[in-house]
Amino acid sequence: MGGPPQFVGWVEAGYESRMQVDGKPTRTIWVESDGTCVGIVDQTLLPHRFAVARLKTLVDAARAIQTMQIRGAPLIGAAAAYGMWLAMREDASDEGLERARASLLATRPTAVNLRWALDEMLAALRNRPRGERAAAALQRANEIAEQDIANNRAIGRHGLKIIADIAARKHGKCVNVLTHCNAGWLATVDVGTATAPIYTAHDEGIALHVYADETRPRNQGASLTAWELGQHGVPHTVIPDNTGGHLMQHGMVDLVIVGADRVTAQGDVCNKIGTYLKALAARDNRVPFYVALPSPTIDFMLSDGVAEIPIEQRAAAEVACMTGKTADGRIETVQVVPDGSPVANYGFDVTPARLVTGLITERGVIEPTRAALAAAFPERLATR
Repeated sequence: MGGPPQFVGWVEAGYESRMQVDGKPTRTIWVESDGTCVGIVDQTLLPHRFAVARLKTLVDAARAIQTMQIRGAPLIGAAAAYGMWLAMREDASDEGLERARASLLATRPTAVNLRWALDEMLAALRNRPRGERAAAALQRANEIAEQDIANNRAIGRHGLKIIADIAARKHGKCVNVLTHCNAGWLATVDVGTATAPIYTAHDEGIALHVYADETRPRNQGASLTAWELGQHGVPHTVIPDNTGGHLMQHGMVDLVIVGADRVTAQGDVCNKIGTYLKALAARDNRVPFYVALPSPTIDFMLSDGVAEIPIEQRAAAEVACMTGKTADGRIETVQVVPDGSPVANYGFDVTPARLVTGLITERGVIEPTRAALAAAFPERLATR
């Protein structure tokens, strides 16, 4: 695996990052220093190859989101914002603005951050003269990216107390955290959501260990979470998806922290498929189950997550095939199901609020209830 290419422009542009790749600070998305395009980490190539892709047009941005070169609710939102900037450079007319929003909105149906970011961009651009829209779009996209980083750092600080309290009760013994899918810095602009408390605690010197579910079918836990934890030096173990319940039964998990793609007004959590089963196992074994999320992930327009959140169904090939590295270093894709066997590939499930111990947000750890969410984020409730 190679390190970050030397042409990565956010370093020269003065950006900062807490996360590192081969010891070099690295963000997931940035504007190249020459201002011509957006650079991203191509996540479809991880963990066996680190590479950067450049997005130069609206079509490039939409394709990157749809093909999961970039993924994770907060990062999808930031990428969509930069996609609007690229679109305004091509066509800054009212028609171009609406066409760009529609094109980006259609890329992924589940993560609400996408719609939130596009609405923010539309509000910033709609009443501006055509000649000012590209510059205004870049400014607002940069603000959205920086706010994501600030939110995630705050999540890390608030979540740190949870881990520190457990460490104190264990008299300094290792705190074992289980997470599902990838809600790390690769799913955000920097730091991550579910991993923010983990990285913060690790950097504070708290002894901890992470169990990372492999997260079939795309294996984001095995290929992404494990990769970034390793880059940051966090002790971890990759486990099959169905191992978590066994570990909890035997007292080997102190808490579960996951991310979210959408949280309803009453606290239901939509996240990667399999999250609901982890929450059930956690409840049965009295293991705290926390969800880390920034406020743009809250959808105050919805109440009942099971009934109202659209669940993305992805290509059958994600289940039928697996990609990995062979003994001689080649990257190969193989089929693992019989020819002709039908495949269902639901990308997400919904964990009812009753199974959630708390929501770790940029404004603190709050109860998963309508009243608590409304009190913590009244401005979001007012603009729904």
